[in-house]
Amino acid sequence: MSFWDWAVEVHGREGVDALLIELQDAHDQCVAYLLWAAWAAAEGRELEPVLLLQGAALADHWEEAATGPLRHARRALKAPAPPVDDEARLALREQVRKAEFAAERLLMETLEALAPEPGADVSDLGEALGIATRTWREPAPDELLHDLAGRIA
Repeated sequence: MSFWDWAVEVHGREGVDALLIELQDAHDQCVAYLLWAAWAAAEGRELEPVLLLQGAALADHWEEAATGPLRHARRALKAPAPPVDDEARLALREQVRKAEFAAERLLMETLEALAPEPGADVSDLGEALGIATRTWREPAPDELLHDLAGRIA
């Protein structure tokens, strides 16, 4: 299954979005990067340390250049901003949301292209998430990662 299709399916599971937002907002994690590591583990695609570092560098650059600024703009447009017309503001917010979504998808497709073909045994998702978060920036709490792994396994 493609990374994108897998991620869309996973986002629909109970509690997953809340955990991902907490990991993103409270622990400075990149959702697409974490999900990439989980998808690879679930697919039997072994992400060697150098590949994890390449993926982290790519995601970090994209987060700074595209998804982060778009997310910030979308969130800023959530609140009314007189004298701007609310309907026009919400329409602009929706355009920004779509651009943020497209940027996330492009990152996910790029990360998928880095991953090797399946061939390894399916890995423990909690372990894969832990390794990814330690490769990213600051490690996220293990209990959150294991909770997320349990919901997407």
